[in-house]
Amino acid sequence: MKDFLTLDKQLCFSVYETAGEFTKLYSSVLKPFGLTYPQYLVLLALWERNGITMKELGGQLGLGTGTLTPMISRMQRDGWLSKARSTDDERKVYVSLEEKAYQEQSNITQRVTEEIQLCNISLTEYNELMTNLNELHRKLKERAKPTDIKI
Repeated sequence: MKDFLTLDKQLCFSVYETAGEFTKLYSSVLKPFGLTYPQYLVLLALWERNGITMKELGGQLGLGTGTLTPMISRMQRDGWLSKARSTDDERKVYVSLEEKAYQEQSNITQRVTEEIQLCNISLTEYNELMTNLNELHRKLKERAKPTDIKI
């Protein structure tokens, strides 16, 4: 049991270190475009499905309005996207890509792809990692909480 408690045996530390390396990788790739990693995630979500509400976008990315609103405002100021209040329901704000986002999509995607390829991760390994990480994420979200346990 003592060996399990060492830092190098902690799954949480391994995930933390790996996340840090991903952040460095994406930060260096995205810097020439004037983007942060979270802003890149916004673009990915909107490239997949453009014109969604702030609430939908926040839900998809796991970000609250306190984080998302200033980020969207900066991206709007920088010409990546626009936002518009619904005419039917003024509580809804829709976020849409601007031409700049479409023009830069292939350049950004190409740079990210090149950088990931430098990591020497095979397609099989990539798919296995995605499967395992998604399963781990699911298990962490669904774990039994002390208040859920019936005695």
